[in-house]
Amino acid sequence: MARLKNALRGHFIGVFTAATPTVPPTEWLELAKWISTVGDETEEQTDDTGFYDGDGTPETSVTGVAGAYSFEGFYDAEDPAQAMIAGMKYKIGDDRKVWHKIVSADGEKQWVGPATVSNIIAGAGDATEFEDFSCTITYNQLPTESPVSGV
Repeated sequence: MARLKNALRGHFIGVFTAATPTVPPTEWLELAKWISTVGDETEEQTDDTGFYDGDGTPETSVTGVAGAYSFEGFYDAEDPAQAMIAGMKYKIGDDRKVWHKIVSADGEKQWVGPATVSNIIAGAGDATEFEDFSCTITYNQLPTESPVSGV
């Protein structure tokens, strides 16, 4: 199996509307320009239980998964994806929701679902440095996996 660079994995966002919460957008904005690091911040909830049909050793069951990704880089107010996220900084509730699509580095699979943007930084840092950009995008439910289409 080939090793693939992280930069080949695509992260896209789209407008979320409360009126049609189950309909993904037709237009996607790639969150990539000046982004140097994407971290996997996924959290899992687990339950450990032992059973009489075994030797009583606890088995771990995953009861919940909150897929999340953190983005870090330099802020570009002219980049449509960064501008969309920056525009959410002082908003709450549904105004922080987006659609998030991840396309695997091999271009074969995609994961799509509604998500919430948090921890937004769009312009900060030392005076001698370029402006910082960062945020976290957390799926609000398990994303739908499918073959890649319409990147």
